[in-house]
Amino acid sequence: MNFSALLPLVLMLVQLWPCSLSTQNCTTQNRDQAFTAVRRVKRGWVWEPLFVTEEQTSMVPLYVGQLKSDLDKQDGNLKYILTGEGAGSTFIIDENNGKIYVTQKLDREKKSFYTLRAQAISRSTQLPIETESEFIIKVRDINDHEPQFLDGPYVATVPEMSPEGTSVTQVTATDGDDPSYGNSARLLYSLIQGQPYFSVEPKTGVIRMASEMDRETKDQYLVIIQAKDMVGQAGAFSATATVTINLSDINDNPPKFQQRLYHMNISEEAPVGTTVGKVFAEDSDIGENAAMNYFIEEDDAGVFDIITDNETQEGIILLKKRVDYESKRRYSIRAKVVNRYIDYRFLKEGPFEDKTVVKINVENADEPPVFTLENYVMEIAEGAMSGSLVGVVTARDPDDDDCPVRYSIVHGMHLKRLFSINEHNGTIITTKPLDREIASWHNITVTATETRNPEKISEANVYIQVLDVNDHAPEFPKYYETFVCENAVSGQLIQSISAVDQDDSAEGHHFYFSLAQEATNNSDFTLKDNQDNTAGIFTAKSGFRRQEQFYFYLPILIVDNGTPALTSTNTLTITVCDCDTEVNTFYCRYGAFMYALGLSTEALVAVLACILIVLVFLLAIVAIRQQRKKSHFSEKMEEFRENIVRYDDEGGGEQDTEAFDISALRTRTVMRTHKPRKKVTTEIHGLYRQSLQVGPDSAIFRQFISEKLEEANMDPTAPPYDSLQTYAFEGTGSLAGSLSSLGSNMSDADQSYDYLADWGPHFKQLAGMYTSYRSVRD
Repeated sequence: MNFSALLPLVLMLVQLWPCSLSTQNCTTQNRDQAFTAVRRVKRGWVWEPLFVTEEQTSMVPLYVGQLKSDLDKQDGNLKYILTGEGAGSTFIIDENNGKIYVTQKLDREKKSFYTLRAQAISRSTQLPIETESEFIIKVRDINDHEPQFLDGPYVATVPEMSPEGTSVTQVTATDGDDPSYGNSARLLYSLIQGQPYFSVEPKTGVIRMASEMDRETKDQYLVIIQAKDMVGQAGAFSATATVTINLSDINDNPPKFQQRLYHMNISEEAPVGTTVGKVFAEDSDIGENAAMNYFIEEDDAGVFDIITDNETQEGIILLKKRVDYESKRRYSIRAKVVNRYIDYRFLKEGPFEDKTVVKINVENADEPPVFTLENYVMEIAEGAMSGSLVGVVTARDPDDDDCPVRYSIVHGMHLKRLFSINEHNGTIITTKPLDREIASWHNITVTATETRNPEKISEANVYIQVLDVNDHAPEFPKYYETFVCENAVSGQLIQSISAVDQDDSAEGHHFYFSLAQEATNNSDFTLKDNQDNTAGIFTAKSGFRRQEQFYFYLPILIVDNGTPALTSTNTLTITVCDCDTEVNTFYCRYGAFMYALGLSTEALVAVLACILIVLVFLLAIVAIRQQRKKSHFSEKMEEFRENIVRYDDEGGGEQDTEAFDISALRTRTVMRTHKPRKKVTTEIHGLYRQSLQVGPDSAIFRQFISEKLEEANMDPTAPPYDSLQTYAFEGTGSLAGSLSSLGSNMSDADQSYDYLADWGPHFKQLAGMYTSYRSVRD
């Protein structure tokens, strides 16, 4: 047997693969033809297609098929050997006749076929008689798996009122059996629960709408789908899946008012914006489909408004204008509600809006007085006498009882000093004359109060304009600084002047300029009125002399156009300058200043020179004094150093008891009164100055030492200055001589005072003094 002979066998096995002993897939005639073809093309090996049905079991190994070589003489000389997948365990072979048996239960879903190899050898020679050949044992499927809905439970959403046949969702079941063999894996879907609203396609599992449904009636349905294998035949396995189908909302319902007539009340005291009441319309839809807007459709007076509360979907009626019980006591308005979002598919079913009527009653309240005007404007001429009438304000009680009111002025005590009001009739009068130039307008606030209920108060603003009266004469707008040169020629313009008036002229100010009567015959200057509220001053002669007259005073008469006209005389001061034709203002002012002092230029220079000399002399004195202070301080330092160096009287030390009783310093029981310490440094300096005069053994020095000793003894809190105060002088005649280094023959460089720092804090200041002394000396 060669391998080329196996090819036709493999082809035939492929053809027989889907076949089984059942008549469902292969007929007996087809199998017989196939087996004949196998036997016809096979020359070495002879076998039939090998199949084994899964899940089959038996007390003895189950026969599968037989392998047989055409060289087998049936004399027992051939030995069949089986190798490959499961050989020897799952499959065994009878080595004498080539029959194959399965020894255990098989599962097609775990392994659907096994590949084995067969070999025939001679028992006598142990040599292969047939070439090793490979063959396949197919595991034939049986219906041993139930369908499964792996994606369940299902949840689907479909819009309400969807037409019949609308796809909702699809369910899919799986079956572990072989879909290519038999009907084990062929599923059939059916509806267990959900009729008559839904249907399912048997082969695809697509769920569809079976009728139109209204979400407002029922918004959720529970549908149960069953899947059966074996195409629903008897003995088939089945499984069910639950599908929750929700109906989503569409805007198919209009809003409806809960009431056809609403009754509300509003107080006449309510301010604008007060909530009068609420209306509400119901909409069976949800979400944005239930959103609505409210409108006032009929309101002849325009007194009310309505807004929508987006959270509660209520219509809030607000007061748009103040109401008055005495004027109108009842209002009737019509409110309308409309869906905010319209689904035009349902417009044919009717308008998505509704209307209602709202009756609003005005409640009476005790109202404050009401002024006839909110703002009053009054006029009065300035300068009017005290008690002059300004105007009248009027207020009344709007209530039916018409309670009397009382008037008063508020807001500013200064206004009360200018105006007063009759509390009974509202007449405003002045209490003092008014000046328009101080204040042209006065704003006052007048209150009206009910006499029976003082809490009811109203206010009104009164604007009082003070009318102008021509009571201010015109005057120069500023001080004119006028100069004229000594060599000025006749007819030369030296100054242009104008005028101002504090009064207010409705037609505009117009001023007339002329020289005063006393200057009419003035031969020095003339005036020309320019008829535009200005005038020019001209020279009337040529040449002026400062030595003769330094200043000219020219009186000018100014008349305004008021009624009556007012006149004022203003004096123009003209200064003569030492110049040619052009005035130098600085030198003119300087000359005027000198003239006012009565000094000449030479005299002024002499005065300035003297002042300068005096300043130099004073600076020199100050410098000399500063130098002397520095020199004196240096001498003081030198004296201080010499005094410290030469002092060599220290007494006998602790063994010397002649100078004072030292036991007093050691007795703690001595009662001492605290005395404020004097500044030691100042006293030592004084002592140094005295010591230079009288010497260290003088009575003054001894007295100083005694005083300091007594002060130290009486002050328990004093620092230990004993080294300086107590032992500075302790008597004379010490056999040991001086123990102080200040008077020793040793040089300062050989002395070290560093040990004083080791004596503790009580000697800190003494150590510092010696250290500073040493530093100064070095």
